[in-house]
Amino acid sequence: MKAKLFYVLACLLLSMHAMAQIKISGKVTSAADGSVIPNTTVAIKGTSSGTIANVDGVYSLSVPNENAVLVFSFTGFATKEVRVGSQTNINVSLEVQVNTLSDLVVIGYGSVKKSDLTGAVASLKGEQVMDKPVPNISQALQGKVAGVDVNINSSAPGQAAKVRIRGIGSINSFVDPLYVVDGVAGVDANALNPNDIASIEVLKDASSTAIYGARGANGVIMITTKRGKAGPTQVSYQGDVNVSTLASHLPTLNSEQFVKVYNEAFANATKFDPDHGTWTPTAILDHEHFPLLFDENDKPLYNTNWEKETYKPAVSTSHQVNFQGGTDKLLYSASLGYLDQNGLMIESWFRRYSARATFDDQVKDWLKIGGSLNIVSSTQRVVSDGNGSLNVPRMVTEEVPIVPVRYPDGKWAGNYDIPGLEGGPNPVQIAQNRYTLNNQVHTLGNFYMQFQINKDLNFKTDFGYDQISNKANFYSAGNLPHLSQDQGGVARITNNYGKYWQSENYLTYNKQFKNNNSLNAVVGISFLQYTNENALAETQNFLSDYFQWNSLAAGSVRNNITSETQPWSMNSYYGRVNYNLKNKYLFTATARYDGSSKFSKDNQFAFFPSVAAAWRVSEEDFLKGSKTINNLKIRASYGTSGNQEIGQFQYSPQYRPDQTVIGGANQPTLVPGYIGNPDLKWERSNQIDAGVELVMLDNRINLNVDYYNRKTSDLLLATPIPWSAGMFTSNVYKNVGEVRNTGLEVNLNTVNIQKPNFTWSTTFVFATNKNKILTLNDGNADIFPGPNFLGQTNILRVGEPIGSFYGMKRLGTYGSDEAAEAAKHSLLPGDRKYEYDSAGNAVYDIIGRAYPKWTGTFSSTIKYKGWDFTFDIRFVQGVNTAAAFKHSVEDRQTLANSLATVLNAWTPENQNTHIAQVRSYKFTQDSHFDTWWVEDGSYIRGQNFTLGYTFPESWMQRSHIRRFRIYGSVQNLFLITKYTGYDPEVDTFNFGYGSNTGFSQNIDFFPYPRPRVWNLGVNLDF
Repeated sequence: MKAKLFYVLACLLLSMHAMAQIKISGKVTSAADGSVIPNTTVAIKGTSSGTIANVDGVYSLSVPNENAVLVFSFTGFATKEVRVGSQTNINVSLEVQVNTLSDLVVIGYGSVKKSDLTGAVASLKGEQVMDKPVPNISQALQGKVAGVDVNINSSAPGQAAKVRIRGIGSINSFVDPLYVVDGVAGVDANALNPNDIASIEVLKDASSTAIYGARGANGVIMITTKRGKAGPTQVSYQGDVNVSTLASHLPTLNSEQFVKVYNEAFANATKFDPDHGTWTPTAILDHEHFPLLFDENDKPLYNTNWEKETYKPAVSTSHQVNFQGGTDKLLYSASLGYLDQNGLMIESWFRRYSARATFDDQVKDWLKIGGSLNIVSSTQRVVSDGNGSLNVPRMVTEEVPIVPVRYPDGKWAGNYDIPGLEGGPNPVQIAQNRYTLNNQVHTLGNFYMQFQINKDLNFKTDFGYDQISNKANFYSAGNLPHLSQDQGGVARITNNYGKYWQSENYLTYNKQFKNNNSLNAVVGISFLQYTNENALAETQNFLSDYFQWNSLAAGSVRNNITSETQPWSMNSYYGRVNYNLKNKYLFTATARYDGSSKFSKDNQFAFFPSVAAAWRVSEEDFLKGSKTINNLKIRASYGTSGNQEIGQFQYSPQYRPDQTVIGGANQPTLVPGYIGNPDLKWERSNQIDAGVELVMLDNRINLNVDYYNRKTSDLLLATPIPWSAGMFTSNVYKNVGEVRNTGLEVNLNTVNIQKPNFTWSTTFVFATNKNKILTLNDGNADIFPGPNFLGQTNILRVGEPIGSFYGMKRLGTYGSDEAAEAAKHSLLPGDRKYEYDSAGNAVYDIIGRAYPKWTGTFSSTIKYKGWDFTFDIRFVQGVNTAAAFKHSVEDRQTLANSLATVLNAWTPENQNTHIAQVRSYKFTQDSHFDTWWVEDGSYIRGQNFTLGYTFPESWMQRSHIRRFRIYGSVQNLFLITKYTGYDPEVDTFNFGYGSNTGFSQNIDFFPYPRPRVWNLGVNLDF
C-alpha cells in the first residue's frame, strides 16, 4: 500500500513539473534579407539555461513559466529580448549590426564607443590576433596595427618579439610599450597564454596614453582577456599540431672545397708574408696524418652538413579548453592551456601550462564584484646562448665538414681534432652538453569592487597583483673544449623574483543631457610597488657531469656569488573628462600627476597633461543620412607623457661590494660604484597627432589615417665620465638630448564582395617613421653606444636616426694593376680596398640604418559557404641588416670552415670581387665593419596563409558539437630579399626582452634561424 501511494505521489509531482514547463520553439532569421541565422544563442534571462539554434536557425527549449524572457544573441547582430507570455512559437528577426562605431573600445580606466574616440587607438579582436600559432602576444601583433613595429628577431622556442610603437623615443631608457592586462599595468604580457585574449587595444597618441603618465611614453597595449557570457555554459576547444622546417640555407664549403681552400690559403701565405717565407699547413690534411678522416687516396671520409645535423624538422602541439557562461547577474569563465613547442635547433624547446578563471557578480543593484586569477608555468631549454662565443649557431657554420658528429667508437668529433683550427666543439655536442633551463611561474590576478553611488556616479576600487618567479639552471659540461673543459664544467643557478602590486581607486561620472550632449569624467588615485630580487651562484670543476646544477657543492671552485634587491614605487593622481556636444563635437582632457621613487625628492613628481578634439562631420546636416559616407571624423590631439625606466637609485651615489687582500687573505670591502646625479628627472615626450576616420558604402570601406610628431626631450642619457673619477661605472645619467619621431599611418579595411554564401574582404596596414636626433650632450659630439664588434658598429649623431650603422666603405679588392696604390696602405693586390681621405686615413661614416623607412601588411580573406581562405603578406622597406657573421666565416680561412662565397675570392683570374684572396690567418687582413657587411635588409614575406572549413551543423546533429572547423596554415611561406643571411629580421645582440636594444637591431652574428611552419588545427564549440 505504501509503495502504491509513493508511486502515485511521484507521478503527481512529475506531472505538475511537466505542467509548469512551457516548451518554446521557433526560428531565428536576419531582418535584412530573411536568411536564417545558424548557431544563435537563446538564453533564459536570469538563469544559466538556454540552447543553441541549429544550422537552419531553428531552436526549441523549455521555460519555467510565461514570465520568462528569452535573450537572442549572435555576433554581428543586435541582441534581442522577448517575453514568452502565452506564446509557444516565437520567431525572431535580428537586426544586422555591421556598424562597428557602437563597439566599445577599452581605454585607460574605462571604455568608450568607437564613434566617440578622440585619440589614436587601434582595436583588435582575439580571433584577429590569434590567426596563426605563436607562443606569445608580441609575436601575434606583427603586421596587425599601423605604427606598431614588431621584430621577431629570434625563433628560439618561447622567445618574445621586440615591439616598438611609433619609433624609438629614447636612447638609454626602456623603449618597450606598457602592457596593461585586465587593468593591471606593467605586466610581462609575453608570459601569458595568448589564447586567453578577448581583445587588444593599442593606445598610440598622447591623448590616449597620458592617463598612464610617466609610463606611457612608448605607447600602451591594453589586453582584455576572455570573461563569462550570459547563457548556457559554452565549451570550446582549440588544438593544433605544426611542423617547423628550415626556410633558407647558408651555404658553406663542403669537404673537398674546404681542403682545397685550406691548402690554397697556406700556399698564398708566401705572397702576404713580409719575409716571403714558405708556409706549409699546420696540419696536413691527408690519410697519413688523419687516418680517421681521409681514405688511402687522401679523400675525405666525411662530408658533414652541419645545418642538417643541427636544424631538424620539429613538431609542436598546442591545446586550449575554454568554459564561458553565466546569468545576467553572475558571469564566469575558465580555461586550461598547454603548449609544447620544439625548435628547429636540436634540444631546444618550450613547455607552458596555463590555467585561468574569472568571475563577475552583480551582488546588489549597487554593488558588483569580480576578479581573475591567471597562473602560467613554463620551462624553456635554451641552447643558443653566448653570442660571439663558440655557441651552437656559430659552430653550424664554422665546424669543418671533414669531421663527423661522432667517430665510430662513439667519441665526439670537432675542430679541436685538427691542430691549428679554432677548436670549437661541434654544434650537436654543444646542444646536448651546454644549455639553460629557464623555469618560470607567473601569477597574475586582480579583484575589484564597483559601487553604484547613483545612476550617474560609480566608484571602483581594483587591486592587482603580478608575481614572476624565474629560476635559470645553467650547465656547461667538462667535455667541451674552449667552452668549459678547462674549468672542469660550469654550473650556475640564477634566481629572479619579481613582485608587483597596484591599487587603483577611481570615480566615474556619466551624464546624459538633452540634445545628444553627454559627459564622462574619471578621477582617481593609484598606488603601486615593485620589488625585484635576484641571486646567482656558480661553481666549477666537477668530478663528473652527473650533478650539474642539482648540487653546486659538487664543484670545487666557487666562482661567482651575487645577490641584489631593487624596489621602487609610485603614487599617482589622474583624471580625464570626455564631453560629447550634440554627438558632433568631441572633447577630451586628461592629466596625470606621477611621483616615483626613482628620482630624488626634489624631482619625484611630474605632471603629464593632454587635450584632444574631434569633429564628426558626418553628423552635420549636409552629410547626415548620406548613402555614401556613413562616418567621417576629423580629430587632433596634443599631450605629454613620460619615461622613468632607467633602473633604481640612479640619482644617488652608490657603493658596491668588492674584495681586497689584507694579510694574505681576502677581505670584504666597499668601493665607489656610481657617482649619482641628484638633478635627474623624467624624460618627457610631447606628441601631436592628427587623424581622419572615414566609413563609406554601408560600412564596406573603413579608412583610418594618422600623422604624428613626437619630440622626446630631457633624455635619460648615460654620459661617460673619466676613469680618473674612480668609479666602477664609467658613466652617469643626465637629462640631455632630444629625439623626434614623425610618421604617417594608414589602415584600410574593405568588404569587396558581400553575398549570402560568398564574401571577400581585404586589409591594408601601412606606416612610415622618420627618427631624428635633435641634440645630444654639450657640443653635440657623436656618441658610440655599441654594441662593439671589431670596433664601433653604431653611432648617435645629431641629424641622423637612432640605429645608424657606422663603418668603412669597401670598394672591392685591389687588382694587379693597383699594386702601387695598395702599397700606400701597406697592402697588396688581392687585399680588400677601402675609401680613404686625402690624408690617407680610412673614411668612416654612416653606412646604413637598422630601422625601416616604411612597413606594410596586405591581408585578404575569402569565405565561400563553409570554406575560408586568408593570407597576409608583409612588406619592410628602406632598412639595412649587418651580416657581421661574414667576418668569422669569410675573412678567416685556416681557422674554421668558411661560407661558400669564398670560392669567389680574389685570384689573378678573378679580380672583380669584394672578397680578399684567401690566405693563412697569420697574414689575414684586418676585418672592418663595412658596406660589404651592411646589406639591403628590405623584404617581402609571405607571412601567413590559412585554409579552413567549417562543417555544416546538420552533419553533427546527433553529437553535442555546435561548431566544428578544421584548418591548415603555413607561416613564412616565402621570403623575397637581397639579404644573404638566413633572415634580414634579426638581432643577435639582444640579450634579454625588455632592454633598450635599439642599437643592436639588425646586427646578425649567427642567429637562431626563422623556420617555415606548417600547421594543422581544429576549433570545436560544444
